[in-house]
Amino acid sequence: MSTPNTYISLKDYNTFGLDVLAKEVVFLKDLKQLEEIPNLKEAMFIGGGSNILLTKDVNKTVLVNQTHGICTVTEDDNYIELAVASGENWHDLVLYCIEKGYGGLENMSLIPGSVGAAPMQNIGAYGTEVKDMLTYLEAVDLDTRELKRFTNEECEFGYRESIFKKAAKGQYFISSIGIRLTKRDHKLNTSYGDIENYLQERCFTYPTIRDVSNAVIAIRQSKLPDPAELGNSGSFFKNPVIEKAHFDRLQEKFPEIKSYPAADGMVKVPAGWLIESLGWKGKRVGNTGSHAKQALVLVNYGNAQGQEVYDLAKAIQKSILDTYQIDLDMEVNVV
Repeated sequence: MSTPNTYISLKDYNTFGLDVLAKEVVFLKDLKQLEEIPNLKEAMFIGGGSNILLTKDVNKTVLVNQTHGICTVTEDDNYIELAVASGENWHDLVLYCIEKGYGGLENMSLIPGSVGAAPMQNIGAYGTEVKDMLTYLEAVDLDTRELKRFTNEECEFGYRESIFKKAAKGQYFISSIGIRLTKRDHKLNTSYGDIENYLQERCFTYPTIRDVSNAVIAIRQSKLPDPAELGNSGSFFKNPVIEKAHFDRLQEKFPEIKSYPAADGMVKVPAGWLIESLGWKGKRVGNTGSHAKQALVLVNYGNAQGQEVYDLAKAIQKSILDTYQIDLDMEVNVV
């Protein structure tokens, strides 16, 4: 087992760049190391650190997931199933698949974080979600230390949700996933306006998976700050889904309100629009604020404390609840 580094800063292990201390840090490169960690359920796991808000020092063992590996499970002329270790970088996995000619992940290019975090919150972008490709998931039970396999259905995926954020929260360490991808006749999803416009402007009549990936990368880079330059965790809030009757009442009072149809007759309201409508977009509060180009993204201007970011998030939530009677849920995990 690697020797723990005692009282080390986690600044380099969270994309907000928050300088908090951990009691000890262990870099997890092999699942066998878990056998030597006492009180495993009390430990905190960090992958890419892109979906976490650290509001205080962590008085426990932090396990930084650095497991790696991509291998073929099954393959035929049309499809390939890959097993991917949870410590792999998500965007690197997307680029690997595109280089190999495997389709399915291109719309989720440049999403920050690790592979292990992807199914936990069912990441997605531009009409595609992890649940669409995931065939299985393997996770270590933190009580028994046994490896369990979950089917796609058993993961109970929802909008930015899974069983690992609800009933099984804190019960498992996701160790690997299986994903099924196309090898030919790729079903491209280019219906979103930004992607469609990008491809049309460049006269891509028959776009490839690489073209779609490049479009998504360019769009995200134009709207979202690079965590290496400005600390952030990407989208801080979820897009709320409300009853149609509630939306209809709001539309009478706020005719300009934006919306999209959701499942079961519900209505999805863009959180970015809600935040911007109340003047938060681009507003700086101390060392934190809402990004000038994307209201959904809260940023660290260099010396922010996690509690500052959390207080700003709570203030935004309250203003939206008071004005629109909508509960705005945080997408990040607050520690």
